[in-house]
Amino acid sequence: MSVAVFTHPSALAYDTGPEHPESAERIRAVLRALEALEFSSLLRETAPQATTAQLTAVHDPDYVDALFAMPRDKETVIDGDTVYGPGTLEAALRSAGGACAAVDAVFEGWAEAAFVAMRPPGHHAEPDRAMGFCFFNNAAIAAMHARARWGITRVAVADFDVHHGNGTQQIFSQDPGLFYGSTHQSAIFPGTGKPSEHGVANNVVNVPLMPGATGEMFRAAWETQIIPRLSAFAPELLIISAGFDAHAADPMAQLRLREADFAWVTSALLEVADSCCPGRVVSLLEGGYDLNALAQSTAAHVRALMRL
Repeated sequence: MSVAVFTHPSALAYDTGPEHPESAERIRAVLRALEALEFSSLLRETAPQATTAQLTAVHDPDYVDALFAMPRDKETVIDGDTVYGPGTLEAALRSAGGACAAVDAVFEGWAEAAFVAMRPPGHHAEPDRAMGFCFFNNAAIAAMHARARWGITRVAVADFDVHHGNGTQQIFSQDPGLFYGSTHQSAIFPGTGKPSEHGVANNVVNVPLMPGATGEMFRAAWETQIIPRLSAFAPELLIISAGFDAHAADPMAQLRLREADFAWVTSALLEVADSCCPGRVVSLLEGGYDLNALAQSTAAHVRALMRL
């Protein structure tokens, strides 16, 4: 299967400071893993910068303007987790722009699926607020771009990051043409993602997992709760928020997933896409902070996207 990988050196230039978990080393680890011979057929593409129109389809114009106006020659701490400084804006623009370019790739048909290996991640970004390492909500921007450019109406995001994608849910929950499904660890940052949060048209499905939950529990949540609802929604495009911080080795939480679990859920989501939207899948890197686990989990995910 022809799979495109979008990335850009700006993801390596963006410096969050010493010992920050969301570092350039994450992308280095991912790209090294994808240099293996089995990935030689990947289509290697450059992530472009998102346009202002793409950003403001999701984010408040005043918020976008404020980010552009922030000093680019010094570090600004937005909150305890989120740092804006030299290189931040270009990396964030290319994370969002790469997501839009990946959408174009699968609709133009020269790639059957796409993976965006960029940082910063996006699923915590709200329409008017950066948080949780995130500045622009890449998944939501990709969804709105798909609607504007390709004329579709129904877009789904499947999110298996260990943290709930509060920003994506906020943006999607009031639009019945959008679907958001998430597994995440309960009672950790950002504190959202309860099962009772179900959206304006039951278009949000949250399955919190208790600390220590295994891959078996994770698979059951997807198989019995999220995938049936996702299939019934019948998206015209499926976007994956691919966070690998639910891995047992990750320092940010306490789920017990392994590489095989990420491969399994990827294959299960591809089956939904095959039945609903001719296999159109765009995957966006979110979290993952143990470098070895991130590299191996990403490799398992991309291998599944390639149907190897």
